[in-house]
Amino acid sequence: MEQHRQNKEFIIRYFNAMAGATVTRELLEEYITDEELIGHILFFESVFPNYEIFADEMLAEGNRIVVRGRMKGQHEGEFNGILPTHRIVEFPLVIGYQVENSKIVHHWIMADQMILMEQLGVTNALA
Repeated sequence: MEQHRQNKEFIIRYFNAMAGATVTRELLEEYITDEELIGHILFFESVFPNYEIFADEMLAEGNRIVVRGRMKGQHEGEFNGILPTHRIVEFPLVIGYQVENSKIVHHWIMADQMILMEQLGVTNALA
């Protein structure tokens, strides 16, 4: 099987394993060696417990995968000084992964934080 197809399937398995689960470091280490990503996920898990990422589109080339998707979760922990609102949020993001030996070894992420802030009631949408 082609490497890019294997890596796309790996990312789908990773998303499915995280979906609605209680995410622990041990679970993350089954899929990830990138410590920055592990820390990022554990932080977001504390703010939006059991959040999910939905992949709307995946592109792959060799060992690199880019996912255009959405994150959905309920705001239950403090986020950048914002106390829990208990609101359900859903906002777009793009994540790039580098996969080696069936582990995520590097990542980058861009998320629409303005939409997130609007949904948390911190800022108003521009008219």
